[in-house]
Amino acid sequence: MGYALAAQMVAFVRDLDWPIDMIIPVPLGKHRLKERGYNQVAMIAMPLAMALSVEYAPGELTRSKETRSQVELTKQERKENVKGAFQAGVGVKGKNVLVLDDVSTTGSTLSSSAEALYLSGAKNVYALTVARALPHHGLQNA
Repeated sequence: MGYALAAQMVAFVRDLDWPIDMIIPVPLGKHRLKERGYNQVAMIAMPLAMALSVEYAPGELTRSKETRSQVELTKQERKENVKGAFQAGVGVKGKNVLVLDDVSTTGSTLSSSAEALYLSGAKNVYALTVARALPHHGLQNA
């Protein structure tokens, strides 16, 4: 499934004309990864990076704290939930990074990820998701 989705995204990403050096999937927490057995967005990010001939660097962004599921949280609760949840490695210094997530609702996870990447010296951070959630659960202003 990851390869099929990545194949559909290649032309779109190329048309964006972003100067991407590496692609990093948003990491799952250890508990969620163990529970699921795989990181669904990593299964898309790896073939996407290969197709775009850029570095695939999943280890350059890690979860520094476990977070609870964001599904039933309000916009503010989501922001607080992922605040400080990520840590980036030194390999992002001076790089143009594309951070990939599966679904964006409020953008809190992507914002927190980007903050960690910038703190580790990323030159630019671009964000892309496979899907955008429709407003619900009090998130109309997401």
